[in-house]
Amino acid sequence: MSSTKTETECLESSANVMYQALSELCKNNAAFFQHDDTESGQRLYAGFLAVMDHVEVVGPLVEKVRKVAPQYDLDVRTPGNGYRSFVVMVDSCVTHCMKLNKEICSSRDSILFRKSAYVRKVESCGQVLASLGTVARHIHTLLSWSPPGELFPADKHSPEELLRQAENVNMYCFYGYCLGLQFCESMRSCLKFISICMASFSEIYYGNDGSWFKAASSLWTGGKFAVDPELRARRIVNISQHASVDFCKSFWLLAETEIMARMQGVVGPSMAVNQVMLLPPEPLNVSGVAVPVPTAHFGPRPLPVRLLLARKRAGMVGSGATGSQPSSQLVVHLHGGGFVAQSSRSHASYLREWVARLDVPFLSVDYSLAPDAPFPRALEEALYAYCWARTHARMLGAADDAQIIMAGDSAGGNLCLGVTLKCLELGIPPPSGLFLAYVPVLLSFVPSPSRLLCLFDPLLPFGFMMRCLKAYTCGRADAESGAMESDLGDTESVCDDATDHAARESAASLSGNDTDTLTAGSLTSLQPECEQQGLQQQQQHLPSPPLPSPPQQQQNNANERTTNHSRSPADVNPINMSLDSMMQRSPSAELCFTVPPDPLLSPYLTSDSTLQKFPPVGIMSVEMDPCLDDCVMFARKLRNLDVPVTLDVLPGLPHGFLNFSPLSKEAHSGSMLCVQRIQQLFDKASRSASPSLSPSSSSTS
Repeated sequence: MSSTKTETECLESSANVMYQALSELCKNNAAFFQHDDTESGQRLYAGFLAVMDHVEVVGPLVEKVRKVAPQYDLDVRTPGNGYRSFVVMVDSCVTHCMKLNKEICSSRDSILFRKSAYVRKVESCGQVLASLGTVARHIHTLLSWSPPGELFPADKHSPEELLRQAENVNMYCFYGYCLGLQFCESMRSCLKFISICMASFSEIYYGNDGSWFKAASSLWTGGKFAVDPELRARRIVNISQHASVDFCKSFWLLAETEIMARMQGVVGPSMAVNQVMLLPPEPLNVSGVAVPVPTAHFGPRPLPVRLLLARKRAGMVGSGATGSQPSSQLVVHLHGGGFVAQSSRSHASYLREWVARLDVPFLSVDYSLAPDAPFPRALEEALYAYCWARTHARMLGAADDAQIIMAGDSAGGNLCLGVTLKCLELGIPPPSGLFLAYVPVLLSFVPSPSRLLCLFDPLLPFGFMMRCLKAYTCGRADAESGAMESDLGDTESVCDDATDHAARESAASLSGNDTDTLTAGSLTSLQPECEQQGLQQQQQHLPSPPLPSPPQQQQNNANERTTNHSRSPADVNPINMSLDSMMQRSPSAELCFTVPPDPLLSPYLTSDSTLQKFPPVGIMSVEMDPCLDDCVMFARKLRNLDVPVTLDVLPGLPHGFLNFSPLSKEAHSGSMLCVQRIQQLFDKASRSASPSLSPSSSSTS
C-alpha cells in the first residue's frame, strides 16, 4: 500500500508541475498577443486565456480522480481502469496544449509566422479542456454511485441519469485538430486517415451520383476533409449519431476489398494454406453429446470458415501422407466487428503473423452478421464450428487429441465466452483456454468510466457502439429505428441497389472454385494462398434470395447505374447536406431498446458456479478502450473464483488495434504480446494434460 501511495503522490506532483507549466506558457503567449489589434491576434489572446481558465477548473477535478484511481486496478502489477484512462486523457490533452504553446512561443517572432494558422488550434484546445471538465464531473458522479473498488455502479442508478448530462459535452472538438491526442503518434496518423475516409465515404454513400462520378469526386472530397479538420469533425460526429447500421457495415467493408487483401499478402508472411471452406450443416456428436445445427432466424446453411497454416501437415485435407506431423495444438478464432461487420479476411492483417509465429493451424469462423442474423445465430455457428474442429482436427492439420484454444477480439471475444458457456451447459469439453482481446462482457446499459471514452473515441463512437449492439440483440427492424432514417426520412432506397448488388456479386464469387464444401465423403484439395473476395458481404445477406447468374448480375449493375442517375436531387441531397448542419444530440437518445440479462449475451452475469469451471483465460485490453472496465471486472471475478487469468492493459492504443499492427510499431508490439499469451495458454494446457508432471515442476516451468 505504501508503494502505491508513493507512486500516486509522485504522479500528482508531476501532474501539478505540468499543469502549472501550461498555465505559464499560456500566460506568456497571452501577454504577447494582448495588444495585437488584428482579429487573429485577439482570438489567440482570448484562446490562451480560455485554456488557462479551463486548466484551473479541470486540474482539481482530475487530481481527485488520480488519487483514487489505483484502488480500482486488478492488482498493483496491472494498473488500468476507466478512472486511470480518464486521467491519462486529460494529461495527454495538457501535453498537447504545452507542445502547441511551445511551438507558438518559439516561432511567433518570425516573419513567416501565420497567426491565422494557429487560431483554431488554440481554440480547439480550450474546447477539449472544457469538455473534459464536464466529463470529469460525470466521473465524480460515477465514483459516488459505485461501491469501493467496483467499476460498475449499483443497480439503483440508470445510465440515462448520467447520459442526459453528457449532452453538454462538446464531442466535435475531439474529432478535429485534437483528433487522437490520447493515442501514440503512429496511431494518430492512422486515425486521421480513417476519419478522412469515413467523412468522404459518407458523402459518396448518401450521394445520388453515378458510380463513375463518385470515383472522380472522391479525390476532391477527401481533400476537403483533410484540409478542414473542423468540417471533418462535424461530419464524423453527425454520422456517428445519425447514420444507420448499414452505413457502419458498408464503411467497415472497405477492409474487404481486393486491394486491402493484396496489401496483407505483401506486408504479412505467406501462408502454405489460406483456404475458405463451407462446413455443411450436418449432425455432429462430441463426447456422446449431439451438437445442435445452427437454425436461428433462417434455418440451416453452410458455414464459411478460413483455414490458415504456415506449413502443410500430414493427414490434413489435400496433403495425404506428406507434410509435417500433425500439430498438437489448434486455434479457433472468432473475429471482431461489432457483430455486424468484418471477417476472417479483414483480420488476416495480424492472423497471418500469429499463424507463422505459433506454427499451429488456425480456423477462423465467418459467422453470420447482424442485423440480418441477430442473436443467437452467430453464437450457434461459433459453437458448431468449434465442435466441428474438435471432431475433424486431423483434417485441419492437428492431431485428434489436439489442445484447442479459442481466440477472439471484441465481439469475437464475447462469442468465445458464449461458446464456453454453451459447452459447459451441454456437457461438451470446453476449450483448453481462452484468449480475449478488448472484449465486452456486459452488453447492457451500465455506465462506467471507460465507457464514457466512447464520447470521444475515433474508432468506436458511442452511436456506432449502440447501433451495433441494437442490431445484434434486436435485429434489423429495430436496428433501423432511431438512426438517420427516423430523423431525415426514408434513405434505405438510396443504398439498397448498391448494397444488394455488392452482396450478389461477392456471394457469386464465393460460389466459384475457390471454396470447398466439406462433407464426410467429398473432400477437395486445399490451394495455397487462396483468397476469397467479399466473404463479409455474403455473411451479411445470408437470408437473401438465390444468387443470379453472371448475365443477370451485369443487368443488375446496369439497372443500378440507371437508377442512380434517374434519382432526383431531392431524393438524396437534403440528407447529405443535413449531415453537416445537424445539431449534436444527447447520447441518451441511443438508449431506446432493451438488452435481456442473458449470460450468453453478457458473460459477466454468469453464475459463480459456472465460471469456476472455466479454462485459463488471457485478456488483452488497452488504456483507451471503452471495454476496459469490462475486462478488469471480469478478470477480477475470475480471479476471485480461482480461475487462472491474466490481464494486460497496453498504453497508447485504441480498441481494435490488432488490425493496425502492420502500420503501427506499438500495435505490432501489442500483437506480438498476444502471441505470447496464446502460447502461455497452450503451455498451461499441456502441463494440465500431462499426468507425469509434478506440481512442483509445473510451478517452476
